[in-house]
Amino acid sequence: MAQRIVVVGAGYAGLSAAGRVARTLGRRVEVTVVNPSPLFVERVRLHQVAVGKASKQVDLRAMLEKRGISFVLGAATALEPDSRRLLVGTRELDYDFLVYAAGSTGVVHEHALTVSGAHDTEVTRARLAELSDGAGVTVVGGGATGIEVATELAEARRDLVVRLVTGEELGAWLSPRGRDHLRAVLGRMGVEVHETKAVETDPGGVTLATGAHLPGEATIWSTGFTVPTLARDAGLAVDNQGRVLVDDTLRSQSHDTVYAAGDATALPGNLRMACATALPSGQHVAANLTARVTDRTPGALDFSYVAQCLSLGRRDALLQPLNPDDTPRPRARTGRTAALAKESIVRAAALAARHPGPLLPVRPHRT
Repeated sequence: MAQRIVVVGAGYAGLSAAGRVARTLGRRVEVTVVNPSPLFVERVRLHQVAVGKASKQVDLRAMLEKRGISFVLGAATALEPDSRRLLVGTRELDYDFLVYAAGSTGVVHEHALTVSGAHDTEVTRARLAELSDGAGVTVVGGGATGIEVATELAEARRDLVVRLVTGEELGAWLSPRGRDHLRAVLGRMGVEVHETKAVETDPGGVTLATGAHLPGEATIWSTGFTVPTLARDAGLAVDNQGRVLVDDTLRSQSHDTVYAAGDATALPGNLRMACATALPSGQHVAANLTARVTDRTPGALDFSYVAQCLSLGRRDALLQPLNPDDTPRPRARTGRTAALAKESIVRAAALAARHPGPLLPVRPHRT
């Protein structure tokens, strides 16, 4: 009898897990993906969408059904891990194994826009399109998202006054060469950098920890992530952020038929929330589900960082090589070469999520 595998979430982690396990096990499994949106969202391109650039729309149902994977459109409303059942509205999905890849969203802040999801980004895009010459936009958050949003906006809308507020030194996690390049690019683009915390937003701008007020017509908040409460509400073991606690095989510490991957997981080694960790964790879950179904021993996740790449508009980027522990190496690539590398990485990530085996042909099977 085929093993029923239900995957919650169709982001980078969920799709890579679903596609790989379906391809590897074929008729031995029945895979179902549950997602509240009918489309695959390339989150690593949302900063481009926010300034009006088009992003490829991928229909999840059509894509998954070609691979023999069922698709349920809707938000998971409850999880009953002891009875191995997921509720999607009034629909009940029983499973033998569940992959929890529910992802994350940006922290919502009053009077501020975000670029954490397709809908929020569309709201941001519409608001930015309304702004007239000389309007001010403050981006709060000096991490990768904030930097990419600020530079994309400054390049696309030279008529706007763009400010970036970061609570620590700009690019603190980068090498000195990387920080120098980042500061030079922002200066060349005319982005005002404020290295202090934002403490309050209002309809007319942002108040800083120094007491200064930055006036503006729009604020984009890009600090921190939050995860759904589904796992906590279901009684799964979670950390203080609500992320599923797992062992080194990515199996839930509290329920052995639940595996977790991506942002909604407290990954071993305190790995950060990112596409760079979502994809390999999803692939690793697929490998261990395959091991469970075929009576083999699941393996531990073995992950090392290689590099981080930041878009700095369409013609520049910063490729920061990393040590395995996520600390920066001394050198960094910049400019057009890095921009081309960033585009290649983004395309490869989408390809890896959408296809069960990178660059391998897909052979649909009947379930």
